[in-house]
Amino acid sequence: MSDSLNAVILAAGFGKRMQSDLPKVLHPLAGVPMIEHTLRAVAGVTRELPVVVIGHGADQVRQAVGSHARFVLQQEQLGTAHALQMAEPLLSGQPGLLLVTTGDMPLLTNTTFSHLVVLARSNSGPISMLSVVLPDPHGFGRVVRGADGSVCAIVEEAQATPDVLAIRELNASVYCFDNLWLWDALRQIKLSPKGEYYLTDIVGVAVAQGLPVQALIADDPQEALGINTRQHLAEAAAVLRSRINSRWMLAGVSMIDPATTYIDADVSIGRETLLLPGTVLQGSTVIGTACQIGPDVKIANSELGNGCQVSYSVIEDSQLPDETILKPFTHRFNNQDVSPARE
Repeated sequence: MSDSLNAVILAAGFGKRMQSDLPKVLHPLAGVPMIEHTLRAVAGVTRELPVVVIGHGADQVRQAVGSHARFVLQQEQLGTAHALQMAEPLLSGQPGLLLVTTGDMPLLTNTTFSHLVVLARSNSGPISMLSVVLPDPHGFGRVVRGADGSVCAIVEEAQATPDVLAIRELNASVYCFDNLWLWDALRQIKLSPKGEYYLTDIVGVAVAQGLPVQALIADDPQEALGINTRQHLAEAAAVLRSRINSRWMLAGVSMIDPATTYIDADVSIGRETLLLPGTVLQGSTVIGTACQIGPDVKIANSELGNGCQVSYSVIEDSQLPDETILKPFTHRFNNQDVSPARE
């Protein structure tokens, strides 16, 4: 099999449960659109531009993602298998692997994608999939394995026997396919009673052909969190906040209370800086070395030099030179102090 690896990100859904006019994959998460986390993780495993399948809010998604992807349009929302078929004109006929994920699973890491690709390269069959083991699998389809450990079925809960219901391994809806096999197989998926073509059913196509399907259990079940509601969005934000804070503490930044410290994905912080409770660092903010920030500080899209001290203040679109000690309760915008409004 060729070492070539392409990727498709499915991002065409309506996201009705978000109760929002904004396309689901554009909701901000750690300061960037949700789909940006997926794009960055995918970029860690392939240099090829991913194909993003767009539908609802297509123009908005295209504008937000820009030149970081190729785009295909799913005009009718006919399911995930149908969405993937939209990428066929760009990808069919190319030997190698195709990684397929969704734009609403922002916690997936490039490490997990890499492990799945490694499994796919060693798999003699056409499908390698990601699975997750949960203590309470209620409401999800179960991954059923055969005696040799390969996947023999994905059984939806409504059709599951008691033995199958006892299984706690679930489909995470991330796949790595043999690209040459995939496109004809997609056409064999039958329309569901709900009027959609489900990508999950492709496992049955491979099994019917006598081809092995392998599954990789994710090390961290949180990675498989799909964002369908604003509650899910908050859960994902908490996970990302913990990851980001841990990364900065390991890099030499001190935090008195990580639970009340909020750092966006694109923020940069120098070593020996101390962040006190209630610190919020947003956008493309850059903090120098040996600074003391907080308590109760918001800094957005600003640059602070080394040795700065800021407490009980707001700084937006501004720069502070080295060793600046800002008076508490300052609001600085565009390098100007903003006077409080008077009644």
